[in-house]
Amino acid sequence: MELEIIARVHTDFPTKFGLPRQAGLAALPAEIVFEPPFRDASCVRGIGGWSHLWLIWQFDRAVASGWAPTVAPPKLGGKERVGVFATRSPFRPNFMGLSCVRLERVEEHTPRGPVLHVSGADLADGTPIFDIKPYLPYADSVPDAADAFADRRRGGLLQVDFPARWLDMIPEDKRAALLQVLALDARPGYQDDPARRYGFPYAGFDVRFTVAEGRLTVVEVVRL
Repeated sequence: MELEIIARVHTDFPTKFGLPRQAGLAALPAEIVFEPPFRDASCVRGIGGWSHLWLIWQFDRAVASGWAPTVAPPKLGGKERVGVFATRSPFRPNFMGLSCVRLERVEEHTPRGPVLHVSGADLADGTPIFDIKPYLPYADSVPDAADAFADRRRGGLLQVDFPARWLDMIPEDKRAALLQVLALDARPGYQDDPARRYGFPYAGFDVRFTVAEGRLTVVEVVRL
């Protein structure tokens, strides 16, 4: 059976680098726009009663690279290999991802059909979605769940220094999410060169920065 794409996500991140590594870590807004066969308001009737949704989606940018039985998670330093099913690596047999997002509002009737506005997304622009399901707090929440990698991640949020001359270039309604994303530290765990410049495209701008001693400094913003 071939899975059918029901919708696509639209965010301010056209590429993978810079995205939150998990859903809910930053209040990154996103729109879910349905594909033509599913642009029927009946499909989302009642969905506004749920606060959160599960998105089942495809790591479409990883498909061409294939999968492997073991992977080296970047946040663990990129050297230790673990089983693919013990990670959330995109390089997996069916290239499927799972994200829990907050449903902010629903537009049932637009020129694009029904549109779901969500936050807490960890998906690049254009990511295909295979299914959407309500999050059930009484069944899906596991407060005492164990995290096998908790004590091996580079810890804490970065302090972000975003000079006004650069921050003023970013539209005001895009700033809060960007500041949250920068604080999450997008660098792989094996990179810690204070002289190295990093950057990613965001909302039509290229944001460039360095990281040293727990502080991220934005050094340039370029309009794309």
